[in-house]
Amino acid sequence: MAPLPHVVDVTTATFETEVLQKSLQVPVLVDFWATWCGPCKTLGPILEKLAGEYGGAFVLAKVDVDQERQIAAAFQIRSVPTVFLLIGGQPVDAFQGALPEGQLRQFLQHHGIEPLGEAPAEAEAVPPDPQAEVARLRQAVAAEPDKDELKLELALALLRTGEVAEAERLLDGLPANLAADDRAVRARARLGFAALLKDAPAPAALEQALAADPGDLRARHLLAVHHLVGGDAAAGLEHLLELLRRNRDWEDGLPRKALIDAFRIVEDEDLVGQYRRKMASLLF
Repeated sequence: MAPLPHVVDVTTATFETEVLQKSLQVPVLVDFWATWCGPCKTLGPILEKLAGEYGGAFVLAKVDVDQERQIAAAFQIRSVPTVFLLIGGQPVDAFQGALPEGQLRQFLQHHGIEPLGEAPAEAEAVPPDPQAEVARLRQAVAAEPDKDELKLELALALLRTGEVAEAERLLDGLPANLAADDRAVRARARLGFAALLKDAPAPAALEQALAADPGDLRARHLLAVHHLVGGDAAAGLEHLLELLRRNRDWEDGLPRKALIDAFRIVEDEDLVGQYRRKMASLLF
């Protein structure tokens, strides 16, 4: 099999040359993966495709965590896939999970990584009115009740309008292939945040608790979730970042997990990129 352009398999012996030294010349994406990892089989080919398409604007360095345990330990890899971006010999950003191609392109663009040569321009879609979109998709599902893709789209639209219970029922009824779809995974993350607020104190009470004790991690976590669900993404991410800063190991690593889940549901890619970098600077 011919080697893929701008893709290299990295070992402990070659890491210094292929990653650290190379990142002084060109950005390097380090893809930590494993042969048994299902999401890795989704993400890997997309990253390889982009590495070829971008024509050397970045190098993709692949690390098999089962074979290269020393590298994985150095980067504190706890789940795969995990991807680090190194520039100038230093990690500047990271993400976990199999992001879709569009988000990967936005991740690269956010760091100034563009294809070398002309890339096809993508027209920006104007987001539809949420309520109108729900009505349209209800009609579509009624017309084609066996089309599960439409049910997923309706569930996503319902989440945007706050109709959580119906959205959850639709997600529960999806077949396995769609339940593993990136959109469904993000929807589950949003539902997970909403479930945390059941019987939770009101935001005002949580603000008061934090004013009395800034180290009240549970109050800070719940207040962050209130902000995220209520649409104030910046405030929610800031509280989660502070949670990570105060105790990254709290509740078995909840601060990091909560930030990663939040990145999946926040639609402002610039804001997500900003907080990804902040999270990386705290962790590494």
